[in-house]
Amino acid sequence: MNWKRFAGKMFAAWQTLKSNVQPSYSQAGEDQVMRYLLYSCLGITQPTYLDIGTNHPFSCNNTFYFYKRGSRGVCIEPDIQFSDLIKRHRKEDVFIEAGVGVSNINEADFFVFPGQYCGWSTFSKEEAESREKESGIKIKEVRKMPLVSINDVMGKYFSGWPNLISLDVEGLDLDILKSLDFEKYKPEVICVESITFSTVNKETKISEIAEFVTSKGYFVFADTHVNTIFCRTDAFNKKG
Repeated sequence: MNWKRFAGKMFAAWQTLKSNVQPSYSQAGEDQVMRYLLYSCLGITQPTYLDIGTNHPFSCNNTFYFYKRGSRGVCIEPDIQFSDLIKRHRKEDVFIEAGVGVSNINEADFFVFPGQYCGWSTFSKEEAESREKESGIKIKEVRKMPLVSINDVMGKYFSGWPNLISLDVEGLDLDILKSLDFEKYKPEVICVESITFSTVNKETKISEIAEFVTSKGYFVFADTHVNTIFCRTDAFNKKG
């Protein structure tokens, strides 16, 4: 065997592979699924986004990949420990330090979990107490935080609607989806956390989420167990 020639071919193959590898910032590669869906299937190469429950600006984040490639949008996050990070790493996004409400009240209790468990923080008292009971991790504090309407955010910051909604709000995802005016706002792609909480890998799918979103003219494009990615059917068929 000509080892020099073999090594050359292997190096060329590695260079080709490396040039096609895309970094994922999501928890389970959701951003790369949506990259393919938006860029290749829908022809939307500079998507706008609404990131509800941003949490960390780039770690386990579904929209940072698009931000790095020039897309811009709105990040909504009520946990103040992430405020400076979001402002630093997402300078060209609109940042709203609040939660998304599903009624007419303009503020609510936000149940904050400590340290590495901050991703469990939620506006749902029932969800917070359930997580505290199951895990033994105590709620660190309860803080009053302002609430905004998803429809008001759409109307104020987007021309029409965002191409992508990423939604992860620890127990209130379905309520927020039900508050969205789908007659007026028609995002092409919705990525939503769709499993119940568990500390021992016994999560179950929340079937009501898929039932509701598909009733609004969407189909399930992909599922990573953690999140379900929906695409608006008419937008997909039109491009295809």
